[in-house]
Amino acid sequence: MMDQARTTISKIFNGEPRSYTRFNLTQNMEGDNSHVEMKLSSDMDDEVEANGVGENINHHNRPYNPSKLNQRSPKTVCGFVIAILFLFIIGYLIGYLSRSTDKTEIKADCPVFSAIVPERPEAVYSLDWSSLRELLKKKLTTDNIKSNLKEFSSASHQAGSTGDEALANKIMGKFRTFGMAPWTDEHYVKVHDRGSSNNRVLFRGNIVGTTEGYLAYSAVTTAQGAALYAHYGRAEDFRRLRELNVDVNGKVVLVRAGLLSFAEKVANAASLNASAVLIYPDPVNYNINENTALFGHVHLGTGDPYTPGFPSFNHTLFPPTKSSGLPAIPAQAITKKQATEIMSKLGGRTSPNGWSDGSLWGTMYRLGDDDDNITVEVNNDLIQKKIHNVFGVIKGYMDADRYMVIGAQRDAWGPGFARSTVGTSLLVELARTITDMIKNDGFKPKRSIVFASWSAGEFGSVGATEWLEGYLTSLNLKTFSYISLDDIISGSDTFKASASPLLFDLLESTMKQVSSTVDASKSLHEQFAGSSWEKSVMEPMGLSHSAYPFQSFSGIPSLSFRFTSSSKLYPFGTFEDTEQYLERYTSSSTLKLAKKAGEVVGLVALRLVHDHLLKLNVAKYTNVIRNYVSQIRSKVESLQMSGRLPSTITMQWLLSAQGSYDRAASALVSAIQNSDLEDMEQCRIINNRIMRVEGSLLSPYVSPREIPFRHIVLGSGSHTLAALVDHLEAIKGGLESADIDQFKNQFALATWTIQGCANALAGEVWDMDNEI
Repeated sequence: MMDQARTTISKIFNGEPRSYTRFNLTQNMEGDNSHVEMKLSSDMDDEVEANGVGENINHHNRPYNPSKLNQRSPKTVCGFVIAILFLFIIGYLIGYLSRSTDKTEIKADCPVFSAIVPERPEAVYSLDWSSLRELLKKKLTTDNIKSNLKEFSSASHQAGSTGDEALANKIMGKFRTFGMAPWTDEHYVKVHDRGSSNNRVLFRGNIVGTTEGYLAYSAVTTAQGAALYAHYGRAEDFRRLRELNVDVNGKVVLVRAGLLSFAEKVANAASLNASAVLIYPDPVNYNINENTALFGHVHLGTGDPYTPGFPSFNHTLFPPTKSSGLPAIPAQAITKKQATEIMSKLGGRTSPNGWSDGSLWGTMYRLGDDDDNITVEVNNDLIQKKIHNVFGVIKGYMDADRYMVIGAQRDAWGPGFARSTVGTSLLVELARTITDMIKNDGFKPKRSIVFASWSAGEFGSVGATEWLEGYLTSLNLKTFSYISLDDIISGSDTFKASASPLLFDLLESTMKQVSSTVDASKSLHEQFAGSSWEKSVMEPMGLSHSAYPFQSFSGIPSLSFRFTSSSKLYPFGTFEDTEQYLERYTSSSTLKLAKKAGEVVGLVALRLVHDHLLKLNVAKYTNVIRNYVSQIRSKVESLQMSGRLPSTITMQWLLSAQGSYDRAASALVSAIQNSDLEDMEQCRIINNRIMRVEGSLLSPYVSPREIPFRHIVLGSGSHTLAALVDHLEAIKGGLESADIDQFKNQFALATWTIQGCANALAGEVWDMDNEI
């Protein structure tokens, strides 16, 4: 039909060179219809004359003047009318065909259309969610995971080593075979290495055993003092010691590994002027050999502590500096045998109830006496290493500039089977599975997925943090979530997760869609959640979680979870982190658990890139913020009644900020319910509002170099809502750390951060309430 129309028009043009049509096909962006405008040569001449240039045209070669119909003969006029009617019919047919673009494709070889019609993006059709879910479970196989575990296992792959680089090259090769275009970034970071140094521990003047393990970023020095047993080294443990009138000042503190990071234990002791810290694996927590050495780091932060707040690119011209999270006191890991030699001989008073549940020598633990002198000598070497992060991307078909990241650390101190091999194997298998679904099954993700293999994770998420620092300005505007695969399996009888509140509902619904590890007729939610899902599964995200810098430094909603043991801690950071040990801790079900973990990660990721609307629930922060505000209000009013806080401190503005967030979140939920969720542009506008929430909770009033974890709800530092509650407790107790003027400042800045987040969530400035 189109060819016939074109032929007819051509004949008319050839027969009547002065009678032609001009086609103006303007694509209608609201639908598939195209508007066809037809103008005759007479119309063109009228336009020219109307513009005042008609008299400049030479007409002497023309047999007649088409703009003057009264000069035509009746026969000519009749023929002209017939031609017009004929062209009108042709134009109608062309308009009809152009409106039926869903049935008729415009050919690229048509010179008229190809020169005028703009290219239209191809409509994206994807699988429905139920089909996509079943496809993922089918394609994610234990055989492939087993093959990956074998390929990526390594006896030695410390950060920056040849083994680490070899694994990076393997991952690059895998990503290429999947059809990705992988890339790397490299950083020059400073890390501690034990090397040939001789770290020593002396008790009452005698060397205690062989000290093989070490704690990176410890102060390199020698310190001594009387021994003091402080349980796990938590803040509450040191408060208990103060209640017993036990002075920590100048003591060498012995603490158990577990419950919180090594860095937090050392920071707590240093804040009370301890001279050194020894960390050991207690038998109540660890089932390991008595001579097994521990490795870890004591930097109260993440990333390279010698380039705080900025990336460790080579030749970067920044002044020499170091993180405020580096400890000023030495810290050393000791074995179970070394701890036994010391603690079995300690004098002093008996430890508080609950502190003697170990069995190092079968008697009550004692706190230590002034004669129990310990010397700690740390001689670690600070060296620079070049590390590589490896990336692969699956680009979205609609919003390619919006992406999520799935990451796993590649390096490990020792074999690191559970620490890094399992996560790396799952990372590669998920990349293979999803690319295969795109190539062979018609899946078209709307947004992009970045797969990242990090190095130097053992030293405190160094590779990941350096990448975040290097690209922070773009990442926090475009990245809508991060999922960590680190430490994802270390047992089988418990499921624990840490996440942004925005991801709570998505994780819960995902657990309901994955079958139980022991009973296929039940779900993971039924197996592990019980009646109270959040209390049973969710736990706070802290420094020990590799997702923490994404969440609290970059403001990216993050998730990390793990299958673990409820009885014994897994020996991460030891040479016992092997495949054989992990099989023992999982009751020989490592592969089954790995597949379940892969399904959870895969389903969360696919849900986030499949739907038009991001599955992030902004209303979840309402209760979190309200809970903190309620605590602060109760304490402020109590302290004002007792005269310890001035009456000029008012809760009005904090309550107003909380209310603003409540209203903004409720308004967005209502807008979603009343919106056409098939309208991509409308969903993109809503998604942009959702993506502003997490980043807006980063306090703009603290320096990322001095206080990197700026999130006021999930971060750490004096700017957080939790710190406000603690400060009020310090004022109540009359502690030296209490400072009313400082509290006022923190109170005001936290208030405005919440209000700023509410403003960002509310939408455009013209939609906001102007009464601030």
